[in-house]
Amino acid sequence: MNTAHHTQLIKAEAKRLGFMSCGVSKAGFLEEEAPRLEAWLNAQKHGQMSYMENHFDKRLDPTKLVDGAKSVVSLLLNYYPEEKQREDSYKISKYAYGTDYHFVIKDKLRNLMDFIHAEIGEVDGRVFVDSAPVMDKAWAAKSGLGWMGKHSNILSKQVGSFFFIAELIIDLELEYDQPVTDHCGSCTACIDACPTQAITEPYVVDGNKCISYFTIELKDQLPGSYAGQFDDWMFGCDVCQDVCPWNRFSKPHREPLFDPHPLLLTFSKKEWQELTKEVFQEIFKKSAVKRTKFDGLKRNIAFLSEE
Repeated sequence: MNTAHHTQLIKAEAKRLGFMSCGVSKAGFLEEEAPRLEAWLNAQKHGQMSYMENHFDKRLDPTKLVDGAKSVVSLLLNYYPEEKQREDSYKISKYAYGTDYHFVIKDKLRNLMDFIHAEIGEVDGRVFVDSAPVMDKAWAAKSGLGWMGKHSNILSKQVGSFFFIAELIIDLELEYDQPVTDHCGSCTACIDACPTQAITEPYVVDGNKCISYFTIELKDQLPGSYAGQFDDWMFGCDVCQDVCPWNRFSKPHREPLFDPHPLLLTFSKKEWQELTKEVFQEIFKKSAVKRTKFDGLKRNIAFLSEE
């Protein structure tokens, strides 16, 4: 009785805090993901993201992150915007339109942990938002929140894929959800549309070819061999999600902190080319775009304007 009641309490509070979905899975070693992750790393498909090699054992086993962990609570937060950038513009991935999601989601997760302590009692655990060795997508899939699409993002029949994934790993036993079936079928829209052919086979993305990797993670000069293939993306890339049929079910988020600075929506290519450091700081004050810094964004814009 307690297990079911605790699970209902947590899911109801997650919904109240604005999360679109909440699912729970049993904490333990990710047996299916281990060989896949190892093969992906051995094939060097993570490019310069050397942090992906770190903490291999922790990445696959949440009980090594939280002593006595029993449950992984996975949560989805919608970021699909109501308004998008103008057509003749250099593009920014929709997840980076507003305030950096790490800050927004961390606050919500801490509130959820406070609620658990107040309503359930002494529960030990940690909150995670894409900044620790946790395989977010694997846990979201195990928790029944969606299936892994051929573009390697989690997909839901109800809401598509424009959402963030976060977790609580806690030492509390809960009722566990079941994974859902794969509904990609014979569709290859994402594979066919990728401007740089980064989806080398269904469910496998080669980071070395991905526009998001180039424009955010790569610190070197952008490779000239890819000139003309970036489809005007200056930070991140949404092509594989934009063409996915399931994303016709995406609905605008209701999180004011994810609303973009007005200039982000109105700037033309010419205005982006003339971007100053002051305007960069204004538009991206608390944005994830700061990750690439002003010089990084200018590098990306210069690369696109040479095309």
